[in-house]
Amino acid sequence: MEPLAVPPMSKTRVVVLIPCYNEAAAIGDVVRDFRSALPDARIYVYDNNSSDGTAAIAAEAGAIVRFETRQGKGHVVRRMLSETDADVYVMVDGDGTYDASTSSEMVRALLANHLAMVVGRRVHESSGAYPRGHVFGNRTLTSAVELLFGRTFTDILSGYRVFSRAFVASFPVTSRGFEIETELTVHALTLNLPAQEIQSAYRVRPSGSHSKLRTYHDGFRILGMIVRLFRTERPQLFYSLIGALLLLTSVSMAIPIVITFLETGLVPRFPTAILASAVAVSSLLSFACGLILDTVTQGRREAKMLLYMATTRNQESSLEEAPDVVRSTIRSWSHVLPRSKSSQ
Repeated sequence: MEPLAVPPMSKTRVVVLIPCYNEAAAIGDVVRDFRSALPDARIYVYDNNSSDGTAAIAAEAGAIVRFETRQGKGHVVRRMLSETDADVYVMVDGDGTYDASTSSEMVRALLANHLAMVVGRRVHESSGAYPRGHVFGNRTLTSAVELLFGRTFTDILSGYRVFSRAFVASFPVTSRGFEIETELTVHALTLNLPAQEIQSAYRVRPSGSHSKLRTYHDGFRILGMIVRLFRTERPQLFYSLIGALLLLTSVSMAIPIVITFLETGLVPRFPTAILASAVAVSSLLSFACGLILDTVTQGRREAKMLLYMATTRNQESSLEEAPDVVRSTIRSWSHVLPRSKSSQ
């Protein structure tokens, strides 16, 4: 695959962002591979309290090294996106498992098809690259996202992604750890942003490199993030489900009391009747909260969408002012890559 060649005067600025924590065994090769695949891109390595010399090795390989002292991938991504300025952002883990040569295809797809995000869907041939527990967890969490948010991607936990400037501008990072990939996915889904998946080889970690992902601990944290995003992004459905459960509970307690009253004209179980009434009121309050919060969420969503659209327009205007050679290059990409659907 030929590397992406962007003319020096191009307005299209590409940065590669690599979050790292103790990746000395792989980071040097990762930086060099991406330098080869995207020769005109700036490569940043953000070190997250590594103790094995990761930062020094990354700098020696030619990367711009910066630091984030708050532990957790979400904190690192927040700093990366807030401190760097580009038209195209390539985010990839520094563990050497992702294929750098795919990045040029992902960047071309983003530009040619005017996408907000491109996800590198992991394709592995070796069982050692992607343990069965991780495969099962990914499928389970992907199914949960699809159930709660509709259409989705087939690999929501991939750490290999390309973003447009507009996507980054509209994305409020709230995650602290490995939940960040889920938050990125749900952001694209709730705003109905154009996105695509591209297959990318997923390799075994190099010798001396160890995964920081804890299957069950981080899996439950990601599941918790899905629930929180469901509550904040679809509050009407979330609180309606709670309200329906409370209403069903109230009715189940009230039915025997009502039957007794119809037969005898008496209400012998006052505590149960009071409890059923209180649960019914709680159910109505839950429905009301859902309606109110849905209005608030719609306002937040519209604000993010307006920011996305404004940033997109500004970026397109800058492109029109670029040299003719840049525009002809990007037009040639559109002939190579067909228009994608909103999501694969």
